[in-house]
Amino acid sequence: MKLLVIEDELKLAEYLRKGLSEEGYVVDVAHTGIDGLHMATEVDYDLLILDGMLPGIDGLAVLAALRQSKQTPVLMLTARGQVEDRVRGLQSGADDYLVKPFAFSELVARIQVLLRRAGGTRGNGEPTSLKMADLEVDLLRRKASRAGQRLELTAKEFNLLSLLLRRQGEVLSRTELAEQVWDMNFDSETNVVEVAVRRLRGKLDQPFERPLLHTVRGMGYVLEAREP
Repeated sequence: MKLLVIEDELKLAEYLRKGLSEEGYVVDVAHTGIDGLHMATEVDYDLLILDGMLPGIDGLAVLAALRQSKQTPVLMLTARGQVEDRVRGLQSGADDYLVKPFAFSELVARIQVLLRRAGGTRGNGEPTSLKMADLEVDLLRRKASRAGQRLELTAKEFNLLSLLLRRQGEVLSRTELAEQVWDMNFDSETNVVEVAVRRLRGKLDQPFERPLLHTVRGMGYVLEAREP
């Protein structure tokens, strides 16, 4: 899931970027309404977190312009707590409204609700769940299970599994996994991919009779249901 944070308070923007990244989301940040509107219209985000008070053009103007071309879910953040301000935001096309200061846990919960709601009406053909053999991954609720048993995964493990499952049967190199999951250029001195794969395999395969995550020597890793 890819989110865009449009927030001019640099510390808050970085706090949101870091916190939401740790929750497993891919997060871009814009600090002005003009930059945010450009990014929101050029890139297909799953959700926008939009500050109401922005330099240049404010949040309501960004929202009004965005709604001319896209229906991306928008959660507005603002210091304004008056009922009239919240009503204006919702009438302008916001999907939800959160007044500063707020608890990060509430922000995450509201994001999850909006993404579930959007997933139920999504018309772009993107799946909201993935399956292979007895493995099931719910992309919106960010839950994975195998043979009906819940897999307790970290955010990075969930993202790694989701990527492998989206491209099941395809061998993915360590470099590509590092770029896609950790958003970093692969460093041969770093074993972050191997460690993550080992931990994921311990949860995904070891408790079960049939392995799904396979190592292809010298090439990378592949998720597939091989014949026993």
